[in-house]
Amino acid sequence: MKGLVLWGINNIYLVKGIDDGNERECRIKGKKLISHKKFYNPISAGDQVDFEDIPGEPDKAIITGRDDRFNYFARYNKKGRALQTLAVNMDRLYCIVSPELPPFRPRFIDRALIMAEQGHLEISIILNKCDQNIEDSVRSRLSYFESLHIPVYSVSAETGEGVDALLEEIKGKIVGFAGQSGVGKSTLLNRLIPNAEQTTAEVSRKMCRGKHTTNFAVMIPHEFGSGYIIDTPGIRELLLWGIDSSDLDHWFIDFQPLIGSCNFNGCHHLHEPGCAIKDAVQSGVINEDRYESYVRMFAELKENERQY
Repeated sequence: MKGLVLWGINNIYLVKGIDDGNERECRIKGKKLISHKKFYNPISAGDQVDFEDIPGEPDKAIITGRDDRFNYFARYNKKGRALQTLAVNMDRLYCIVSPELPPFRPRFIDRALIMAEQGHLEISIILNKCDQNIEDSVRSRLSYFESLHIPVYSVSAETGEGVDALLEEIKGKIVGFAGQSGVGKSTLLNRLIPNAEQTTAEVSRKMCRGKHTTNFAVMIPHEFGSGYIIDTPGIRELLLWGIDSSDLDHWFIDFQPLIGSCNFNGCHHLHEPGCAIKDAVQSGVINEDRYESYVRMFAELKENERQY
């Protein structure tokens, strides 16, 4: 039988049957799916799986296989030295940020853009807490993202500003919400889906001995129509994976038109003379802070290459 994974933690998964709509508590047969060793966690919220009911144990089943994913959002897990999927099979990923409390972190967005592209995901940006003071530098950076054809939504989970437009956008879709701790993701979810906090808390009480935790993703059904929001855990850092430092420029969509225009083949766009990317930064075509993100990521990748 086929099912949809609503959440998973500690090798226990809640799976909703595609045919009967019943929810079952499942485990992976043999604990690992051999064909998916690439990932630290072979099953994630949003996966479609094969399962077999356990005779004599109602509402329990064994997962025997997993369908191929058409996209995923993943981060690198240092402990397992492998990809850790946060959510899969989404119509769109929404990266949630705030203007000042906590501070606006555009470099987190820059990394999320790369990881979304790696996972074949469409991505949008949600500026939550738009009722707070918004510095001109924040507005400028968001306008720059929009110039790269990345949709930006300004909302306030507290006042409700912009929420109706966002509801219309996600209606009937499976979408993912990702962001750093403190950006108001939980408050926004509760504004969009009134029972969202209750759903997450129930899983926490059942699986985490009563402690409220956000270290797992949960699929929460829309109350206003078909579809789900996948609430991913608060992310402290996004580590790049699977990218060579020499190829990093190809992952910056605003760099792409200028790649190959530098004086030197294999230009890293750091200190080389006649660099078309640096010239574009100086002329204001490429955002200076965005270029600084590239410089930091390049250094990180170089360090990783030296270590491994």
